[in-house]
Amino acid sequence: MKIRHAHVLLPAILLGSLLTACQQPYHQPEERYVFVAFNTGLPYWQEAEAGLNDAAKQMGVKAELVGPAAFSPNDELTAFQQAVAQKPAGIMLSAANPDIFKDPINTAVLQGIPVICVDADSPDSKRVMFVGTDNFRAGQESAKRMAEVLGGKGNIAVISIPSQFNISERMRGVSEALKKYPAVKITKTIDDKGDARVADDAISALLHGKDKPDGIISLEASGGSGAADALHIVSLEGKVPVLTFDKDPETLDWIQRGAITATIVQKPYVMGYYGLKFLDDLHHNAVHEFKDWRTAPAPPMPAWVDTGTAIVDKNNLAAFREALAAHPKPM
Repeated sequence: MKIRHAHVLLPAILLGSLLTACQQPYHQPEERYVFVAFNTGLPYWQEAEAGLNDAAKQMGVKAELVGPAAFSPNDELTAFQQAVAQKPAGIMLSAANPDIFKDPINTAVLQGIPVICVDADSPDSKRVMFVGTDNFRAGQESAKRMAEVLGGKGNIAVISIPSQFNISERMRGVSEALKKYPAVKITKTIDDKGDARVADDAISALLHGKDKPDGIISLEASGGSGAADALHIVSLEGKVPVLTFDKDPETLDWIQRGAITATIVQKPYVMGYYGLKFLDDLHHNAVHEFKDWRTAPAPPMPAWVDTGTAIVDKNNLAAFREALAAHPKPM
Protein backbone atom coordinates (compact mmCIF):
# COMPACT_ATOMS: atom_id res chain seq x y z
CA MET A 1 0.00 0.00 0.00
CA LYS A 2 2.82 2.39 0.78
CA ILE A 3 4.28 1.77 -2.68
CA ARG A 4 0.93 2.49 -4.36
CA HIS A 5 0.59 5.78 -2.44
CA ALA A 6 4.07 6.75 -3.60
CA HIS A 7 3.06 6.10 -7.23
CA VAL A 8 0.01 8.34 -6.78
CA LEU A 9 1.84 11.19 -5.05
CA LEU A 10 4.84 11.39 -7.37
CA PRO A 11 2.92 12.57 -10.48
CA ALA A 12 1.06 15.12 -8.36
CA ILE A 13 4.31 16.53 -6.98
CA LEU A 14 5.83 16.68 -10.46
CA LEU A 15 2.72 18.42 -11.84
CA GLY A 16 2.79 20.98 -9.02
CA SER A 17 6.46 21.67 -9.65
CA LEU A 18 5.79 22.08 -13.38
CA LEU A 19 2.94 24.54 -12.79
CA THR A 20 5.09 26.56 -10.37
CA ALA A 21 7.91 26.70 -12.90
CA CYS A 22 5.51 27.89 -15.63
CA GLN A 23 4.09 30.77 -13.55
CA GLN A 24 5.31 34.20 -14.64
CA PRO A 25 7.12 36.13 -11.89
CA TYR A 26 5.33 39.27 -10.74
CA HIS A 27 8.26 41.49 -11.68
CA GLN A 28 9.96 40.92 -15.03
CA PRO A 29 13.77 41.07 -15.37
CA GLU A 30 13.52 44.03 -17.76
CA GLU A 31 11.13 45.99 -15.51
CA ARG A 32 12.59 49.47 -15.00
CA TYR A 33 11.38 52.74 -13.48
CA VAL A 34 12.81 56.24 -13.92
CA PHE A 35 12.67 59.22 -11.56
CA VAL A 36 13.30 62.49 -13.43
CA ALA A 37 14.26 65.47 -11.25
CA PHE A 38 16.24 68.72 -11.34
CA ASN A 39 19.10 70.01 -9.20
CA THR A 40 19.99 66.34 -8.64
CA GLY A 41 23.31 67.36 -7.10
CA LEU A 42 21.49 68.63 -4.00
CA PRO A 43 21.39 66.43 -0.86
CA TYR A 44 17.58 66.63 -1.12
CA TRP A 45 17.58 64.53 -4.26
CA GLN A 46 20.24 62.17 -2.94
CA GLU A 47 17.86 61.42 -0.09
CA ALA A 48 14.99 60.87 -2.55
CA GLU A 49 17.27 58.53 -4.47
CA ALA A 50 17.91 56.55 -1.27
CA GLY A 51 14.16 56.00 -0.88
CA LEU A 52 13.89 55.02 -4.54
CA ASN A 53 16.75 52.54 -4.25
CA ASP A 54 15.41 50.96 -1.07
CA ALA A 55 11.97 50.41 -2.59
CA ALA A 56 13.51 49.02 -5.80
CA LYS A 57 15.65 46.58 -3.83
CA GLN A 58 12.64 45.34 -1.84
CA MET A 59 10.58 44.80 -4.99
CA GLY A 60 13.37 43.39 -7.13
CA VAL A 61 13.09 45.99 -9.90
CA LYS A 62 15.47 48.43 -11.56
CA ALA A 63 15.11 52.14 -10.79
CA GLU A 64 17.27 55.21 -11.34
CA LEU A 65 17.27 58.95 -10.70
CA VAL A 66 18.12 61.09 -13.75
CA GLY A 67 18.13 64.80 -14.54
CA PRO A 68 20.35 67.89 -14.53
CA ALA A 69 22.63 68.56 -11.57
CA ALA A 70 21.68 72.26 -11.61
CA PHE A 71 18.31 73.98 -11.98
CA SER A 72 17.43 73.80 -15.70
CA PRO A 73 13.82 73.09 -16.70
CA ASN A 74 14.81 72.61 -20.35
CA ASP A 75 17.51 70.06 -19.50
CA GLU A 76 15.06 68.26 -17.24
CA LEU A 77 12.53 68.21 -20.09
CA THR A 78 15.15 66.58 -22.33
CA ALA A 79 15.82 63.95 -19.64
CA PHE A 80 12.08 63.27 -19.37
CA GLN A 81 11.68 62.87 -23.13
CA GLN A 82 14.65 60.51 -23.22
CA ALA A 83 13.07 58.45 -20.44
CA VAL A 84 9.75 58.25 -22.33
CA ALA A 85 11.59 57.07 -25.48
CA GLN A 86 13.03 54.17 -23.47
CA LYS A 87 9.46 53.03 -22.61
CA PRO A 88 10.05 52.23 -18.93
CA ALA A 89 7.46 50.59 -16.68
CA GLY A 90 6.74 54.00 -15.14
CA ILE A 91 8.11 57.50 -14.59
CA MET A 92 8.21 59.73 -11.53
CA LEU A 93 8.68 63.41 -12.30
CA SER A 94 9.43 66.48 -10.22
CA ALA A 95 8.28 69.13 -12.69
CA ALA A 96 10.52 72.20 -12.56
CA ASN A 97 7.97 74.03 -14.70
CA PRO A 98 4.40 72.67 -14.88
CA ASP A 99 3.59 74.31 -18.20
CA ILE A 100 6.42 72.91 -20.31
CA PHE A 101 5.81 69.41 -18.95
CA LYS A 102 2.05 69.29 -19.54
CA ASP A 103 2.08 68.03 -23.14
CA PRO A 104 5.07 65.65 -22.71
CA ILE A 105 3.36 64.07 -19.67
CA ASN A 106 0.13 63.68 -21.63
CA THR A 107 2.03 62.06 -24.52
CA ALA A 108 3.70 59.56 -22.16
CA VAL A 109 0.40 58.62 -20.51
CA LEU A 110 -1.28 58.14 -23.91
CA GLN A 111 1.54 55.72 -24.74
CA GLY A 112 0.57 53.68 -21.69
CA ILE A 113 3.46 54.82 -19.46
CA PRO A 114 2.19 55.73 -15.99
CA VAL A 115 3.50 59.12 -14.82
CA ILE A 116 3.16 60.45 -11.30
CA CYS A 117 4.47 63.80 -10.08
CA VAL A 118 6.62 63.79 -6.97
CA ASP A 119 7.66 66.90 -4.99
CA ALA A 120 6.75 69.38 -7.77
CA ASP A 121 3.43 68.96 -9.58
CA SER A 122 2.05 69.59 -13.05
CA PRO A 123 -1.61 69.58 -11.98
CA ASP A 124 -3.16 70.40 -15.35
CA SER A 125 -1.52 67.42 -17.05
CA LYS A 126 -2.75 63.82 -17.23
CA ARG A 127 -0.31 62.68 -14.56
CA VAL A 128 -2.00 59.99 -12.47
CA MET A 129 -1.28 61.37 -8.99
CA PHE A 130 0.91 63.64 -6.89
CA VAL A 131 3.10 62.53 -3.97
CA GLY A 132 4.78 65.22 -1.88
CA THR A 133 4.44 68.16 0.47
CA ASP A 134 1.30 70.20 0.97
CA ASN A 135 3.23 73.26 -0.17
CA PHE A 136 0.45 75.77 0.50
CA ARG A 137 0.32 74.67 4.15
CA ALA A 138 4.12 74.61 4.38
CA GLY A 139 4.24 78.20 3.13
CA GLN A 140 1.70 79.17 5.77
CA GLU A 141 3.83 77.56 8.49
CA SER A 142 6.89 79.48 7.32
CA ALA A 143 5.12 82.85 7.31
CA LYS A 144 3.45 82.26 10.66
CA ARG A 145 6.78 81.38 12.27
CA MET A 146 8.42 84.49 10.79
CA ALA A 147 5.60 86.75 11.98
CA GLU A 148 5.96 85.33 15.49
CA VAL A 149 9.75 85.82 15.47
CA LEU A 150 9.32 89.44 14.32
CA GLY A 151 6.69 90.14 16.97
CA GLY A 152 4.04 90.76 14.31
CA LYS A 153 5.81 93.69 12.64
CA GLY A 154 8.52 94.09 10.00
CA ASN A 155 9.59 93.95 6.36
CA ILE A 156 10.63 90.63 4.86
CA ALA A 157 12.42 89.50 1.72
CA VAL A 158 11.26 86.27 0.10
CA ILE A 159 13.57 84.04 -1.98
CA SER A 160 11.64 82.01 -4.51
CA ILE A 161 11.56 80.35 -7.95
CA PRO A 162 8.29 81.73 -9.36
CA SER A 163 8.14 79.35 -12.34
CA GLN A 164 8.07 76.26 -10.11
CA PHE A 165 4.55 75.20 -9.13
CA ASN A 166 5.38 73.79 -5.68
CA ILE A 167 7.23 76.98 -4.74
CA SER A 168 4.49 79.23 -6.11
CA GLU A 169 2.12 77.26 -3.85
CA ARG A 170 4.38 78.03 -0.89
CA MET A 171 4.31 81.70 -1.86
CA ARG A 172 0.52 81.55 -1.98
CA GLY A 173 0.58 80.07 1.54
CA VAL A 174 2.89 82.83 2.77
CA SER A 175 0.62 85.53 1.35
CA GLU A 176 -2.47 83.93 2.89
CA ALA A 177 -0.88 83.56 6.33
CA LEU A 178 0.34 87.16 6.38
CA LYS A 179 -3.24 88.43 6.03
CA LYS A 180 -3.44 87.83 9.78
CA TYR A 181 -0.32 89.95 10.32
CA PRO A 182 -0.95 93.22 8.40
CA ALA A 183 2.16 94.86 9.88
CA VAL A 184 4.41 92.22 8.31
CA LYS A 185 5.11 93.23 4.72
CA ILE A 186 6.88 91.50 1.81
CA THR A 187 9.07 94.27 0.41
CA LYS A 188 11.30 92.22 -1.91
CA THR A 189 10.91 88.96 -3.84
CA ILE A 190 14.05 87.35 -5.24
CA ASP A 191 14.25 84.66 -7.92
CA ASP A 192 17.47 82.81 -7.11
CA LYS A 193 16.92 80.10 -9.77
CA GLY A 194 17.88 77.46 -7.21
CA ASP A 195 21.41 78.86 -6.89
CA ALA A 196 22.80 79.79 -3.45
CA ARG A 197 25.25 82.24 -5.05
CA VAL A 198 22.40 84.21 -6.64
CA ALA A 199 20.62 84.38 -3.27
CA ASP A 200 23.86 85.44 -1.55
CA ASP A 201 24.43 88.29 -4.02
CA ALA A 202 20.81 89.49 -3.88
CA ILE A 203 20.64 89.48 -0.06
CA SER A 204 24.06 91.16 0.16
CA ALA A 205 22.78 93.97 -2.06
CA LEU A 206 19.73 94.40 0.19
CA LEU A 207 21.84 94.48 3.33
CA HIS A 208 24.00 97.25 1.89
CA GLY A 209 21.04 99.28 0.63
CA LYS A 210 18.26 101.35 2.15
CA ASP A 211 15.72 98.53 2.28
CA LYS A 212 17.48 96.14 4.65
CA PRO A 213 14.94 93.41 5.53
CA ASP A 214 13.91 92.60 9.07
CA GLY A 215 13.54 88.94 8.11
CA ILE A 216 14.18 86.57 5.21
CA ILE A 217 12.06 83.63 4.05
CA SER A 218 13.57 81.27 1.51
CA LEU A 219 10.99 79.00 -0.09
CA GLU A 220 13.62 76.64 -1.51
CA ALA A 221 16.70 74.97 -0.10
CA SER A 222 19.56 76.84 -1.78
CA GLY A 223 18.33 80.31 -0.85
CA GLY A 224 18.60 79.68 2.89
CA SER A 225 22.32 78.93 2.84
CA GLY A 226 22.89 81.81 0.40
CA ALA A 227 21.15 84.24 2.74
CA ALA A 228 23.08 82.87 5.72
CA ASP A 229 26.38 83.44 3.89
CA ALA A 230 25.40 87.03 3.15
CA LEU A 231 24.50 87.68 6.79
CA HIS A 232 27.69 86.04 8.03
CA ILE A 233 29.90 88.33 5.94
CA VAL A 234 28.45 91.43 7.64
CA SER A 235 28.20 89.79 11.10
CA LEU A 236 24.39 89.81 11.18
CA GLU A 237 23.88 86.13 12.06
CA GLY A 238 20.93 85.90 14.42
CA LYS A 239 20.05 89.58 14.01
CA VAL A 240 18.02 89.06 10.83
CA PRO A 241 15.97 85.86 11.16
CA VAL A 242 16.05 83.43 8.23
CA LEU A 243 13.46 80.72 7.63
CA THR A 244 14.13 78.22 4.87
CA PHE A 245 13.22 74.79 3.52
CA ASP A 246 14.74 71.31 3.69
CA LYS A 247 17.53 69.73 5.66
CA ASP A 248 20.68 70.10 3.59
CA PRO A 249 23.77 69.62 5.80
CA GLU A 250 24.73 73.24 5.12
CA THR A 251 21.32 74.41 6.32
CA LEU A 252 21.57 72.41 9.53
CA ASP A 253 25.08 73.77 10.13
CA TRP A 254 23.81 77.34 9.77
CA ILE A 255 21.03 76.61 12.28
CA GLN A 256 23.70 75.41 14.71
CA ARG A 257 25.71 78.60 14.12
CA GLY A 258 22.65 80.81 14.53
CA ALA A 259 22.42 82.27 11.01
CA ILE A 260 19.30 80.30 10.06
CA THR A 261 16.44 80.45 12.55
CA ALA A 262 14.47 77.42 11.40
CA THR A 263 13.79 75.22 8.39
CA ILE A 264 10.67 73.48 7.11
CA VAL A 265 11.78 69.90 6.62
CA GLN A 266 10.24 67.79 3.87
CA LYS A 267 10.49 64.02 3.37
CA PRO A 268 12.16 63.29 0.02
CA TYR A 269 13.08 59.75 1.11
CA VAL A 270 9.39 59.01 1.71
CA MET A 271 8.50 60.55 -1.65
CA GLY A 272 10.99 58.35 -3.51
CA TYR A 273 10.08 55.23 -1.56
CA TYR A 274 6.30 55.38 -1.87
CA GLY A 275 6.38 56.99 -5.30
CA LEU A 276 7.98 53.86 -6.71
CA LYS A 277 5.48 51.60 -4.95
CA PHE A 278 2.56 53.57 -6.41
CA LEU A 279 4.12 53.39 -9.88
CA ASP A 280 4.64 49.65 -9.54
CA ASP A 281 0.99 49.16 -8.58
CA LEU A 282 -0.09 51.16 -11.63
CA HIS A 283 2.14 49.22 -13.99
CA HIS A 284 0.75 45.91 -12.69
CA ASN A 285 -2.86 47.13 -12.34
CA ALA A 286 -2.63 45.93 -8.75
CA VAL A 287 -5.61 48.00 -7.56
CA HIS A 288 -8.68 46.20 -8.92
CA GLU A 289 -11.31 48.92 -8.82
CA PHE A 290 -11.01 49.14 -12.63
CA LYS A 291 -9.75 46.64 -15.21
CA ASP A 292 -6.92 48.87 -16.39
CA TRP A 293 -5.71 52.28 -15.20
CA ARG A 294 -5.23 53.33 -18.85
CA THR A 295 -8.94 53.11 -19.67
CA ALA A 296 -10.36 53.87 -16.21
CA PRO A 297 -12.72 56.86 -15.84
CA ALA A 298 -10.68 57.94 -12.80
CA PRO A 299 -7.25 56.97 -11.45
CA PRO A 300 -7.32 53.89 -9.17
CA MET A 301 -4.78 55.54 -6.84
CA PRO A 302 -5.19 58.43 -4.39
CA ALA A 303 -5.11 61.63 -6.42
CA TRP A 304 -2.88 63.46 -3.92
CA VAL A 305 -0.66 62.16 -1.09
CA ASP A 306 0.77 64.59 1.49
CA THR A 307 4.08 63.25 2.85
CA GLY A 308 4.17 65.85 5.64
CA THR A 309 6.70 68.31 7.10
CA ALA A 310 8.42 69.20 10.37
CA ILE A 311 10.01 72.40 11.68
CA VAL A 312 13.64 72.15 12.83
CA ASP A 313 15.31 74.91 14.85
CA LYS A 314 18.14 75.08 17.38
CA ASN A 315 15.93 73.60 20.12
CA ASN A 316 15.39 70.26 18.38
CA LEU A 317 18.39 70.23 16.02
CA ALA A 318 20.47 67.76 18.05
CA ALA A 319 17.59 65.29 18.37
CA PHE A 320 16.81 65.67 14.67
CA ARG A 321 20.41 65.03 13.65
CA GLU A 322 20.56 62.00 15.91
CA ALA A 323 17.43 60.63 14.25
CA LEU A 324 19.04 61.17 10.83
CA ALA A 325 22.26 59.37 11.73
CA ALA A 326 20.99 55.97 10.58
CA HIS A 327 19.23 57.33 7.50
CA PRO A 328 20.05 55.31 4.38
CA LYS A 329 22.27 57.01 1.82
CA PRO A 330 22.24 56.39 -1.95
CA MET A 331 24.87 54.14 -3.45
